[in-house]
Amino acid sequence: MSRTNIWIRITIVGILVVTAAVLGQIRRWQSDALPTVEVDHSSVRKPQTSARTLMDAEPEVLVRFKPGVKLSEIRKIAGRLNDRVEDNIESVHGLVAIDDLDGADMGSVAAQYAAMTDLVEYAEPNARIELDEPADTYRPQDLFERPSDNLPNDPHFGEQWALNNIGQDGGKAGADLSALQAWEKTKGSRDVVVAVLDTGVDYNHLDLVTNMWVRPDNVPQYVDPDLGRYNDIQGYDANANVADPMDDNGHGTHCAGIIGAEGNNGEGIAGINWNVQIMPLKFLGRGGFGSTKDAIEAINYAIDRKQKGVNLRVISASWGSTQNSTALEDAIRAAGENGILFVAAAGNNSTDNDKRPHYPSNYDLPNVISVAALDRTDSLASFSNFGVKTVHIAAPGREIVSTWLGNAYREASGTSMATPYVSGVAALIVANDPNISVEKLKEKVLKSVDKIDSLNGKVLTGGRINAAKALGIK
Repeated sequence: MSRTNIWIRITIVGILVVTAAVLGQIRRWQSDALPTVEVDHSSVRKPQTSARTLMDAEPEVLVRFKPGVKLSEIRKIAGRLNDRVEDNIESVHGLVAIDDLDGADMGSVAAQYAAMTDLVEYAEPNARIELDEPADTYRPQDLFERPSDNLPNDPHFGEQWALNNIGQDGGKAGADLSALQAWEKTKGSRDVVVAVLDTGVDYNHLDLVTNMWVRPDNVPQYVDPDLGRYNDIQGYDANANVADPMDDNGHGTHCAGIIGAEGNNGEGIAGINWNVQIMPLKFLGRGGFGSTKDAIEAINYAIDRKQKGVNLRVISASWGSTQNSTALEDAIRAAGENGILFVAAAGNNSTDNDKRPHYPSNYDLPNVISVAALDRTDSLASFSNFGVKTVHIAAPGREIVSTWLGNAYREASGTSMATPYVSGVAALIVANDPNISVEKLKEKVLKSVDKIDSLNGKVLTGGRINAAKALGIK
């Protein structure tokens, strides 16, 4: 081989070595950088490791470290275990989401951190959460116009027995929220924000668009130091970790309509609030499931927005399971400490929550209200959970007509439908008394009931919420 050929080969090898080193450094820079911001879609990609499925991309465990343990130390501890801190939950001091990079199961990773008793308060798997609904939850409905004097002109108001029960379709006259009387005092306020923690909301729906929250110009974009910056014009999607909370399931849109479909606009239905701002907090995806961490992340967003000046007073949560999470409880407690009421569905398993707890409705917190469902005869719905100690109040929840995806309307049943009625009445109270504390708000809601014999021994208040009484109308 000639000397010239030898030097050519040495030069080529040298170039390949240098190129590999440069590429390796670029990859290291990329892995250390903040998540990529997709400017065109105002969204942020979740950091992901290679060769992992979408489900595995979720952090495996939620760990709360003891006071005094700095975030820098937590990151070092995670690094030594070949884990990473996926997110620090700012609203709950010491709470982080840990992403295991070894493929170990959630239980093992949680146990590993829980064993650090000198540093860790608790560690738990990031459990899956999914919608818990009766088998006949949704039914497309042929809605008939029932025009009447002195009623809102929304074409399907006559089907909304929960707001005005005149005995239609086998109902019991008067078994409703006394909405007509309540509206004589207030129909709500655009100054009040209610967050729907669910599958998102179809914020383009003709009956919702006027009452959708839009981030004011004086409120900065949401920034999470671990996840990135979000142009959160319409709300937040913690499930996909992007700014756009558009509903692709329908459940959240149905709940939103109950709270705040625009009233007397000649379109569809009327919400219990004709005027309100609905903030979508999406943490459940198209299939109706998400994770505990996603729920916490969405609540953390809500708290941040409240701290930045958004008058967010109520979170409506129409979901739950028997999975107890101390981390989720801590996040809901933090919401209460920031003046936010948390209204939760009691569940749809026909079981006693005193004996078989259902979360988050069973968290014994000063800002939590648990809601059972009634049918149009004022009877406890056959699917509804109950509990004289742990379920606080009941509201209409069977055969409820509300908004659906694509400017449609649909009938649905569940404690999921009862919950936004209570959230909506709470918003009416705030509209009437803007400076009311979260403790007084909960107290006023629970004192606003019509006592019902069938609920005696079934729910704490023994009654159905009455919007007129909640506003002080006798």
